[in-house]
Amino acid sequence: MSEPIPPSKEDIKAAFKAFKKRLKLTRLDAESNLNYRPTSTGKGSGIVAIMPPDKFSPAIWEELVKLGKLKANRHGTYELLDES
Repeated sequence: MSEPIPPSKEDIKAAFKAFKKRLKLTRLDAESNLNYRPTSTGKGSGIVAIMPPDKFSPAIWEELVKLGKLKANRHGTYELLDES
């Protein structure tokens, strides 16, 4: 059996960018639904982990975990580690 081909740097970079964008949009969506009043308390959504975009292979998400960019959580969700 041959070794699986590791994901390319370009694929990893694109997947990480897509993950961050999905996390941001998920948080914004949750925050907009927290309160129906025109003024809000400014609280964040509290969302820290999401399902990664399925456009990318699981090997890419595993590689991002190895690189220390993401943390694997339960039920196939991932958490962003470097929130800078």
